[in-house]
Amino acid sequence: MLYYFFKYLDQQFDVPGAGAFQYISFRAALAIIVSLMISMIFGKNIIRYLRKKQIGETVRDLGLEGQTQKQGTPTMGGLIIISAILIPTLLFARLLNVYVIIMIITTIWLGLIGYLDDYIKVFKKDKEGLAGRFKILGQVGLGLIVGCMMYFNPYVVVREKMMSTEEIRVARETRSFVEDARRNENHLFSPENIKATKTTIPFYKNNEFDYAKLISWIGPNYQKYAWIIFIPIVILIITAVSNGANITDGIDGLATGTSAIIGATLGIFAYVSGNVVFADFLNIMYIPNSGELVVFIAAFVGACIGFMWYNAYPAQVFMGDTGSLALGGIIATFAIAIRKELLIPILCGIFLVENLSVILQVYYFKYQKRKRGIEYARTHRLFKMSPLHHHYQKLGYHESKIVTRFLIIGIMLAVVTFVTLKLR
Repeated sequence: MLYYFFKYLDQQFDVPGAGAFQYISFRAALAIIVSLMISMIFGKNIIRYLRKKQIGETVRDLGLEGQTQKQGTPTMGGLIIISAILIPTLLFARLLNVYVIIMIITTIWLGLIGYLDDYIKVFKKDKEGLAGRFKILGQVGLGLIVGCMMYFNPYVVVREKMMSTEEIRVARETRSFVEDARRNENHLFSPENIKATKTTIPFYKNNEFDYAKLISWIGPNYQKYAWIIFIPIVILIITAVSNGANITDGIDGLATGTSAIIGATLGIFAYVSGNVVFADFLNIMYIPNSGELVVFIAAFVGACIGFMWYNAYPAQVFMGDTGSLALGGIIATFAIAIRKELLIPILCGIFLVENLSVILQVYYFKYQKRKRGIEYARTHRLFKMSPLHHHYQKLGYHESKIVTRFLIIGIMLAVVTFVTLKLR
């Protein structure tokens, strides 16, 4: 909202300083500052309210060190995160931007699903919360909305390069090329916006892949039916990453810290993807108007870091499904919006491993039960406990050490993700 207000002041009255709101970097800086203030300052009041209403976590006894001390810790702290994301976004982002609209819908949608799950657990005293099938249904519904908006909305477009890689290399040797590029994006990319289901493939030289090619066997007009494959892929990615974040939220600060690292990385990708000079230099897809997502992701990172003030060990508040489902869904949708979703297995490696640890534990148990019986299966599990962070707790590691090491790995994965831009 403030973007449009200061734009009006700048154009109509030439108010000194009002023009600064035209810069994405300036608004992103404001977004992260306001987000931190909301999560750290007003978050304290929300925690006090949750404690007053006795909205506390019911902890099952899993035999983990320090687990019983967490009984009664306020939950549903995801409300702090969601507030710290949405308020700065509404204040500083261009609200008519289609990508910003998609991210706001994602945040509210999954926040409501998570809130319903926490409400059932806390107020209905049902430890199982919202039935898994309804969670999946909600995630699939969001995936359908995002997929349709990404495919059918006329403002979700990309630009194709006008020069070959070799022609651009030669042209870069002249100073005028760079100057022209900054003045005129059409020097590098086609002036026409095109609808495409293309995405970025890591570690591949000409690193763009069109999902439509997966159904090229249909016939010469196969691109008209690309939605048949594109929308289900979007649904799968959103569901998987959202659940991955939810599973990772098992010890103090892990999901929040990991999400902050991922968010910062995606923010840089969004900035270079929406900037014609950087997109050319890095030889990545140029996505008009996607740079506005930097404002949203700045608020996201600020919300995560601010929440860690209270969520770090020993946690004063848990985010609950209200926060964890939203964090995962935001990361997935954001990656899809900037056409970097195939980098998720690398960037979100912690979420992936946590997910896989649960899946492998279940299937290994069933396999051993079928082959050697129930008693053998119980005493010969693949992991001492899943998800993976609980396995290390069972091995005797303190949860703060586990979180710190996981975050170090998360930073390493972020660096590897950046390296994929040039390592092809």
